[in-house]
Amino acid sequence: MVPRLNEILRFAQNDRVGSPAVFLDRDGTINEERHYLHQTAHLRLIRGAARAIRLLNQAGIPVFLATNQAGIGRGYYTPADMAALHHELARRLARRGAHLDGLYHCPHRPDERCSCRKPQPGMLLRAAAEHHLDLSRSYAVGDKLSDLLAGRSVGCRTVLVLTGYGQESRQQLRSLDWRPDHIAPSLLPAVHWLLAQECLPS
Repeated sequence: MVPRLNEILRFAQNDRVGSPAVFLDRDGTINEERHYLHQTAHLRLIRGAARAIRLLNQAGIPVFLATNQAGIGRGYYTPADMAALHHELARRLARRGAHLDGLYHCPHRPDERCSCRKPQPGMLLRAAAEHHLDLSRSYAVGDKLSDLLAGRSVGCRTVLVLTGYGQESRQQLRSLDWRPDHIAPSLLPAVHWLLAQECLPS
């Protein structure tokens, strides 16, 4: 559970002087989708993802990872396994001149109905409180509707990428009464679009 969720929500709604940020899903957005990924040997970055993150770094926009990790709650792997995977992810990004400004994860199963598991916005709210972010000026990017719904619920602009489960998610949009702000083939063109919205070079 995210502590003091109501207090965090009030902070995010009332503070409008913080910086914008980009919230990225992990599997299917930064790296190739693999069911319950937890072994570093199976980590494969999606083409252009590191460059996309580097462009955001160069533009001075904080980049945060927000990922559901129910495999921990189900006992498929441990927090230490996930930490090792994220260490390897950071290492590979660094080799390409990119970095993440923060990593947030939800270890709970869906049936636990926690406030941090996307589509709930707990991870985004916590990041906003801890890093002085303005969610109304931020972006949520991912390949699943849960990624977008988490961002939409707190005022972020949303971008669906068609890697991972993106094509399936685009089909699911037909039954909903809203659309993401943008749909991109992958993270790199998504970031090009995002930087254009901010009138920044890409």
